Formats: sequence, C-alpha cells, structure tokens
Amino acid sequence: MAASRIPKPWNRVFGLTITANTLNSNSPCFVSIQRSRSNSSIAKSNETLPVLIIGAGPVGLVLSFLLTKLGVKCAVLEKNMTFSQHPQAHFINNRTMEIFRKLDGLAEEINGLQPPMDLWRKFIYCTSLSGPVLGSVDHMQPQDFEKVASPVSVAHFSQYKLVRLLVKRLADLNFQVCTTDTIEGQDCAVLGGNKIMMGHECTYISPTADGVEVGVSFIREGKRMEKKICCRILVGSDGAGSTVRKLVGIKMEGERDLQKLISVHFLSKDLGDYLLHQMPGMLFFIFNSEAIGVLVAHDLNKGEFILQVPFYPPQQSLEDFTPKVCREIIFMLVGHKLVDVDVIGIKPWIMHAEVAEKFVSSCDHVILAGDAAHRFPPAGGFGVASPSILQTYETERRPIAKFNTALSVANYKAAMSIPSTLGLDPTMANTVHRVVNSGLGSIMPPRLQKLFLEGIFSIGRAQLSPFLLNEANPFGSARLAKLKSILDEGNSLQLQFPAEDLGFRYLEGALVPEITVCGEETFEPTGRRREYVPSAETGKRLPHMNVRVLKGVSKKEILSTLDLLFGDKIDFLLIVGPRKESYHLASGAINVARSYEVSLRVCIMWPYGSTHECMAANDAIRPQVENVIDVVELGCPLSSSSVLSSSSSSWWDLCKMSNKGAILVRPDEHIAWRTKFGIDGDVDGEIRRVFSMILGVNK
Repeated sequence: MAASRIPKPWNRVFGLTITANTLNSNSPCFVSIQRSRSNSSIAKSNETLPVLIIGAGPVGLVLSFLLTKLGVKCAVLEKNMTFSQHPQAHFINNRTMEIFRKLDGLAEEINGLQPPMDLWRKFIYCTSLSGPVLGSVDHMQPQDFEKVASPVSVAHFSQYKLVRLLVKRLADLNFQVCTTDTIEGQDCAVLGGNKIMMGHECTYISPTADGVEVGVSFIREGKRMEKKICCRILVGSDGAGSTVRKLVGIKMEGERDLQKLISVHFLSKDLGDYLLHQMPGMLFFIFNSEAIGVLVAHDLNKGEFILQVPFYPPQQSLEDFTPKVCREIIFMLVGHKLVDVDVIGIKPWIMHAEVAEKFVSSCDHVILAGDAAHRFPPAGGFGVASPSILQTYETERRPIAKFNTALSVANYKAAMSIPSTLGLDPTMANTVHRVVNSGLGSIMPPRLQKLFLEGIFSIGRAQLSPFLLNEANPFGSARLAKLKSILDEGNSLQLQFPAEDLGFRYLEGALVPEITVCGEETFEPTGRRREYVPSAETGKRLPHMNVRVLKGVSKKEILSTLDLLFGDKIDFLLIVGPRKESYHLASGAINVARSYEVSLRVCIMWPYGSTHECMAANDAIRPQVENVIDVVELGCPLSSSSVLSSSSSSWWDLCKMSNKGAILVRPDEHIAWRTKFGIDGDVDGEIRRVFSMILGVNK
C-alpha cells in the first residue's frame, strides 16, 4: 500500500505526516495519522515533539485528548504546581456538550454529576437572600428539555470538576501528571509525550527550521532550572493572561477593564439547604444598603458558592478582603449570620472584552486557543469550540470570536441595567473611581481616597434602603415597576443563546461559499436570547436529527446525524438520498476523494418508514463500497416551537433542501459544501472543484 502526504491544508492540522491507506480497489481511502512508537520510553535528544500545549485548563486538556485519540504525540506544560480548585466557569453551552459526547462519554458523565436542572434554571434578584425577592428569570424553555435541536443539553458544572474528569480520561490514555520532582532529566524527558508537566513555565519562544524552540523554567529542590523543548506546533491555551501570546507579540483588541471584582469561594451547607428549599437558582443578584454582590450557586446540595463583589484598586487591595471580612460581606448579603461559612479561596480578577489581533503566528507554528485568543465577560461567554483546519483557523474562528465578544458585552450591559434601574449606575461608580485615581482625588493621601470612595458608595447604596425601595413609596414603586418590565421582556442578563451557540456560521475558510448569504449573520448582537433554526447552509454545523441504522458500521442502532462523524478519525461525510443520480454523485465523490487522499464516508438518508427490503430493491445501483452507512429518518422529538416541530418529519425539509440534494460535511461537523438539487452536467468535474477549494490545492 502506498503512503504519501495528504495535500495542504490537512497535513498541517497537527503538523504531521498524514498517510492515506487504500484498503482495496473498491474502497474509499481512510485517513490515518502516523503514530509514535508506543514502546519508546526515552526520546532521542534531537527528536521534535509534534505538538506542545501550554496551559492545562479545559481547552488544553480537551485538545490533548483529541490529539492522543488520533495518535498524535503531544505534551502539556502548566506553570502551576497543582490544578486550580477555584470553581471559575460553570456553565457549559450546547455545542461544547456536543463535543464532549465524543470524548468517551464525557457529556453523559457530566449529566450524571451535575445538580438537577430545576435547581439552577433561574436567576433571582433580591435585597438579601432572606429578604424580599425583587424578581426572577427562568432561563429554560420547553425546547431546552426536549433535545430537538441537539442530542444533548446545556450543563451547570464547575470548571475544576471538569478538569478532574479530563485528567482522568487522559490517564486512561496513559497520560501522566508529572511534577518537577518526578521527572528525570532536563532536556528531553517531555519529548516522550503523554505528559502533563506541572510547575513548568514557558519563558521564551524561538523559531526553528520546522517549528519552534520553547524555553521552559521550573523549580527542583529549591533551585530554578531551565531546559528547551523543540516542537512543530505550539498551542497557547494558557488563559486570558497568556504568556504565549505575549512572547510572540500578539496584541489584544477591544474593551479593557469593564469591571474589577473579587471572587470568594466558600462553603456553607446551611445556606445551601436554605436556598434548596426556599428559592433554588444559579445566580443571585443581591442589592442592599450594606453591600451588593452576585452569588453563584455551584452546588446547592453541597453548599458550594462563589461570591463576586466589586473591587476598586488601588484604594482597595486584596489584603483588605480577609476571610473574616468576606464572611461579614456574606452575612450582609444573606441577611443574617451563618455558623458554617468556610472561605476556601479569595481571588481578584478583571473583566475584559478583547480578541487577539491574530490567532496564528510564527509561520503557522504557534496557535492561540481559548481565553488566550479571546477574553469575554462571563455574560454569555462561549467556551470550548470544535477545532477547524489550521490554515483557515484564524479566518474562520476570529470573526466568530469577535461576534461572541460583542454578544457578551451586550449581555453584560443588560445585566448592568438592573442596578442602574435601582439607582446604582455602575458607569457612575467607575467614573468616580477614575476621578479619584487620576483627577483631583489623586492628590489626597491613600487613606482619605479610600474613605472618600467608601463614603460615595455608601451614599449610593442608601437608595436601596427598605424605606425607599418599596411599593408604598412612589419613587421606589416606579423603580420596581421598571425592574419587572426589564425582567419580563427578557432584557436582563441571559444564560443561553441557542442561535449563536448552535447556529454560528463560517463565511470563509475551508468551504465552498454559497452565492447568496443570508442576512442572518449580519445582525447586531442585542444580548437577548434568539432561538436556533436548523439550516444546512455552507459553513454551519450539521443539523441534528435522530436516525436508525439500516446497514453499515455503527456501535449503536439509534444515532444523531452528528454521530455519523465518529470523532476518532479525520473523515469527510457525504449525505445523499436513495436515488440513482445521488448514487452517481456519491461514487464520483469517492473517486475524487481517493485521488486527493482524504477519507470520505457516505451516508444514504432513507425516508421515515423505510426498511431493509426498500434498501435491497436498489442494491444494484447504490455505491458498491464498504464505507457507506444507510440510515432511516426517525425525526426529532416534537417541540412546542412551531419552527422545529413543523420540520421534524423529514431530513431534507429540516435542511430546507430537496431530496435530490447532497451535503458534504467536514470532520468538525461543519458543512463544507452542498447542492440543493443535485449536479447537472460534469459530476466528477464539479466534485473535483469542490475538494480543490476546500483543501486549498489544485489537482
């Protein structure tokens, strides 16, 4: 069997040689990645690591899992000695959960471990946790439960728990978590791959002939040591303050310092039990004359919380927020003292809304991913996303990141409308703070600056006193009425954005653009929830529908259309109907894909009610190759949404296409090309043009 390099850009996805092996003369080619020798325990000193990942957060760990499953040798460097136990992010959107389904059942495990949805579906606005409720918003709608648009739902699961599950899955793939004391040798121990190197910090990045050289610093036996690692691809997934981004000189563009906050991680079983029975929810926005803050209920059953309170340095410092002070703030927001508050951690953080000026650097050898590439306000932030082709990664993902940043800012501003309505304008507070820092206030001694700020904020919070904020007071009644209107009309902070989460679209990149582009992608983000409408437009994620397998390789009888791409191979997928013309198109596509040395799988989509007998009736004309799967439509569960329920009976109706059409799907489940009514004329020539555009080569 011949082995050769796959055409660009696919051979650059992981910076490796990718070989195409032909099983037999009638079968399509399968793409595989040359695997490292599993018995090689010691790397040669001149060996170059294919992929080095900086940052052992969720993005870096997910990437290392996917690469390892594909046989790509990689290692992860993490500057901290231990994984963070601070809950941090906690909401996992729908698209990310779809990706987690492909990670050896990770989505299913998260669903089993997360709190029941009824305990976290609401945001609650109140004057204290034991006082009057000003209003609440239920962020779950019927279609969110029915799995109409997706085979999986959103989740509420703390980041440190997610990291724990990812590390466990990597351990099942023979990954080792290593500290500076457990690694022998200085120069090349990491080159064996399959390691998460804790306490190792990236200090410099220098280009080489076929990659980059990375300087690494670590402490061993109290002594700082240095070593260098050569790799072909360096991925910076090291968070908002990315060292990789700074070392390669990539700037951030957007809004800085939207808000500064102190994050207090604490446990209180008493508070958890109280909220569990009185008013369960995910976020509690608390406004009173003594304190304001946002309480995030990570787990009411266990009593695990994060409290976010405003922070105004340099007049305030982290040292001001001692565990004792934080407990007092908690008591003021709860409305009474709790006997079991255990403050676990206290961290400052700054909210930005920025996107990196570029995602790929150093001749395509350095890539930014996750928060290293974009910093969103945690108001509708979008996390892990499916990776695209390397050389179109920036073209495809950066516009999406910019849009999502604007969407998060709009959602953040919607959140700020609530305190503004109650007389606490956050922009006014920030203006006062800037005046103290840079205006006349800056000439005051630091102690007087601090007292002045506290005095101003105390006067502002006085507007929240029960004497003013009540229905009997005309002033307070008007404010409460406006607050109710904001909540009822969906103009407050939103939790879900189905249209943007599942319906985002690549307009350029490794795809064949359509002649007309729907104006849907050009609207300005408002921060309001929009429902997802399935579509098979080029650049969008493949719509979900449940199907039953009639014939073909599958571990399950019932699948989502998203499962037709297995996730452990770099396969394209062509979906056609059971028609002679479509079979001719599929056969041509198989031959063209073979000539480009890419793997193509074919799915024949049979209408609802079809049987094996129906399939046998046209066996003589269907493609006679092994890499074909026949499935029959089962539809999606009926939804209260008329848009979805009306289109759930037929796959081609759901896709807004004719059953004469065809859909070519990329390995990342995004549609690379489609034809609504088949191909008239030169089928092979058209398919060759399609693959040429997607792969970026002429052949």
